[in-house]
Amino acid sequence: MAAILTAKATIQILKPVAEVFEGIVSPDKMKHYFIERSTGRLETGKEVYWKFPEFDDQFPVMGKEIRPHGYISFDWSGGVEGMLVEITLEPAGDSTVVRVTERQMKKDDEGIQQAIGQSEGWANFLACLKAFLEYGINLRTGAFDFMKKNAPGSE
Repeated sequence: MAAILTAKATIQILKPVAEVFEGIVSPDKMKHYFIERSTGRLETGKEVYWKFPEFDDQFPVMGKEIRPHGYISFDWSGGVEGMLVEITLEPAGDSTVVRVTERQMKKDDEGIQQAIGQSEGWANFLACLKAFLEYGINLRTGAFDFMKKNAPGSE
């Protein structure tokens, strides 16, 4: 049995792979379903900072390998060794299957909780991406207000 854990999520989006790719790497698209803002486009070897609406801080994201219309990988762990997010885009006719894998978490209580939380988060990311690309809806609006500092229910 592996000593590491991996978070995974998959969804099919009824849009061509090029459009889905842009939806993931372009901050102008991402701000409609995932982040509040970014310091730039996700690119190989480039560090950007993502600001989420529910947090005050900005988070560093290092683009590891970006291959147009097929593969996106980045590290947003803040330097934890072995952590990597990989997103693959697979054409399926006029639609795209999007697979997210985040590795690697230790196989201990903390790692188990992290893997569960990251799987939940990536499933949410994919649902929000799908809603935005297919219907122009931002599912995140108000969805995580409870996480804001001093918000009702954040205690």
